[in-house]
Amino acid sequence: MENPGRIPPYPIDRNPLFTTPPMTLSDSTEDLARLCVFCGSSAGEDPRYLDAATELGVALARREIGLVYGGSRMGLMGRLAQAVLDEGGEVVGVIPRALMNREVAHPNLADLVVTESMHERKAEMAARSDGFIAAPGGLGTLEEFFEVLTWSQLGFHRKPCGVLNVDGYYEPLVALLDRALQEGFLQDAHRRMVLVESEPAPLLDRMVRYEAPRVPQWIGQGET
Repeated sequence: MENPGRIPPYPIDRNPLFTTPPMTLSDSTEDLARLCVFCGSSAGEDPRYLDAATELGVALARREIGLVYGGSRMGLMGRLAQAVLDEGGEVVGVIPRALMNREVAHPNLADLVVTESMHERKAEMAARSDGFIAAPGGLGTLEEFFEVLTWSQLGFHRKPCGVLNVDGYYEPLVALLDRALQEGFLQDAHRRMVLVESEPAPLLDRMVRYEAPRVPQWIGQGET
């Protein structure tokens, strides 16, 4: 029997391999109803990563900001979701069927969207979110975050993109972005799109106040 509380998937009459959800230049950040968090499906070697995931989850729930994430019960992803749930917050999990079938989905989510591909998963997550956070994670986290950041650079959306720099984890990445700016591969407006903080509260504060730089819209809906 279908879960009546399940959020319906992205409309199937559009091919997720060639389109992305609508994210217009009029997107507002005055009310961050939901934030998408990309983070590791493993816990990492330092317990501070798990502590930060808990702190972020609690902060989201207490600010009444819903969480959109990858749907897993594992690692930082599972800890983050459980922290939101424990505080009575809203959690939307989005997971590909292949991973669902391997029993890594969080068992306590009322809202779990099952997609047919990784690309469709990312499209779902982006469409349901008012902003994006990269917490510590690996290749998947980096790839997902830089995709939505690139969409912002291309003027496809104006949603805030934040980095939770737990215990300096993302310092090499921040240094790389600064080097890219210095060497002329990144414009100042695009560098300012990346909000970096070491604690959840100031990061969320900056995301609420975020005003996206005005950049040309190079692509539109269906062109990503």
